[in-house]
Amino acid sequence: MIPLVRATALLCLAALAGCSVYSTPGRQPAPVETRPGSEVVSPQPAPPAEPRPAPQPAQPPEPNASNAYGPLLARADKASAGGDYEQALALLERAQRIDPDSAEVYLALARTYAAKGDNSQARATAERGLLYCRSNSECGQLRALAGR
Repeated sequence: MIPLVRATALLCLAALAGCSVYSTPGRQPAPVETRPGSEVVSPQPAPPAEPRPAPQPAQPPEPNASNAYGPLLARADKASAGGDYEQALALLERAQRIDPDSAEVYLALARTYAAKGDNSQARATAERGLLYCRSNSECGQLRALAGR
């Protein structure tokens, strides 16, 4: 049985190798015949009507709340202040999907969990946020919520 499988595999490999395309080295392409009077004329590009302005360098994203999730943070803060923690958490999770590396979002999540009374989740979220904090005040607030 094994010799039959081996022979079949070798036969398949030989068939595939025969299908490969290979051109011999040193072979020149066929010459192109040109007739007198049939010269190739290359069109000249038209001058640009107006010079294009130079592209502006890309601006780095702001480290603070971006325009994308800033309104979500504000709405979550209102919901949390009103005692609607589930709505606040839903808004903050949306903000986190927009910028998963934002310590500001982690801080808001940790504060909301703490206000809700879920201290273990608040600590875990704050510890995760410590991976992304950049400013001393942000890191200090996350450390306080993490219990460090």
